[in-house]
Amino acid sequence: MKITVKCFSQVRYALEKDELSLELGPGKTTKDVEDLVREHANKKLDGVLFRTAVNRIYIKEPRELKDGDEVAFIPPVQGG
Repeated sequence: MKITVKCFSQVRYALEKDELSLELGPGKTTKDVEDLVREHANKKLDGVLFRTAVNRIYIKEPRELKDGDEVAFIPPVQGG
C-alpha cells in the first residue's frame, strides 16, 4: 500500500522534506510509520513526542493504515 507522510516543524527540519511517500506492506500501523520516520531522522527526533493524525483526524492509539492514507506527526508547538 502507498501512504503519504506530511512533515511539520521538527519533523520537516530533521528529514529536510515537506512530505514522504512510503510503500508499506499490509497490516502496518501508524507506530510502524513513526519508527521509520525516526530512523530516517538519524536521531534528530530522539525524545520528541508527536501527536499523530490520520487523514487529518487526531488519533490516540496506533491505527492500522489503508492504501492512500495520509499520516502526519505533529510535534509540540514551540515559541519564543
